[in-house]
Amino acid sequence: MSRTYRFVIVDVFTDVPFTGNQLGVFTNAEGLSGEQMQALAQELGFSETTFVLRPKADGDIRMRIFTPVRELPFAGHPTLGTAFVIAGPLQKVLLKIETDAGIVPVVLEREGARIVFGRMEQPLPTVRTVEDPRRLLDALGVRESPLPVERYDNGPQHLLVALGSSAEVTALRPDMQRLSGAAGNATVSCFSWSGSAVKARVFAPGLGAGEDAATGSAAGPLAVHLARHGQIEWGQEIEISQGTEIGRPSVLWATAEGEPGQVRRVEVGGAAVVVARGEFTV
Repeated sequence: MSRTYRFVIVDVFTDVPFTGNQLGVFTNAEGLSGEQMQALAQELGFSETTFVLRPKADGDIRMRIFTPVRELPFAGHPTLGTAFVIAGPLQKVLLKIETDAGIVPVVLEREGARIVFGRMEQPLPTVRTVEDPRRLLDALGVRESPLPVERYDNGPQHLLVALGSSAEVTALRPDMQRLSGAAGNATVSCFSWSGSAVKARVFAPGLGAGEDAATGSAAGPLAVHLARHGQIEWGQEIEISQGTEIGRPSVLWATAEGEPGQVRRVEVGGAAVVVARGEFTV
């Protein structure tokens, strides 16, 4: 017997419709199988789609996240975008979201009844140095990285590659087939920085996303990376510009608290705006 499932389309890490990173949110996904969720995510074709379910633990909701090709344990813009969609009718300022990487709290700021900003406390990442990054750098068309190339894992995995200027970041023309082979299921976050201002582009060919407009799960590790290597202070907020090259400009804010050898807290924030609503019959 078929059933109708409603969804919302929200642009995340922006307050301007038709910019930022697109997200589909199925607001009541009870009854859908994992295979059906994957098929719906492929049908929408966004970098991620979320499915809201009843909580199993101490969260307010449970969420599953799918790219067009696979499920993720955690991702940034899906968590923030889902919080904007769900917290509005619930009149909540704190929404605890159960993910496969643990409970992610999102604190929401309002102007009247409208949510205008949200900050999520992300899972603390682990980090490993990439001992031989040559294959990855060659796929990007990059000679070298001024900071160590490292792999961060906060549910999804992210390879962080520093470049010398924002112009170098803009000029990137990676070989996506070679990059997919070099990165596997990890995203590749290429960035430059000047103080707290960061220019980033993130490629995710192994996740079926190509270039991503705004990558919240990579923003937290980026703040950790810069603090670990002495480029910013621990606790200093960075502002990340991403997505311009694909016509989806986005802004993300990220902070890493801790000290050398110990990360205590990672927070990523931004805005979001609902742009459409619809339904599928499954």
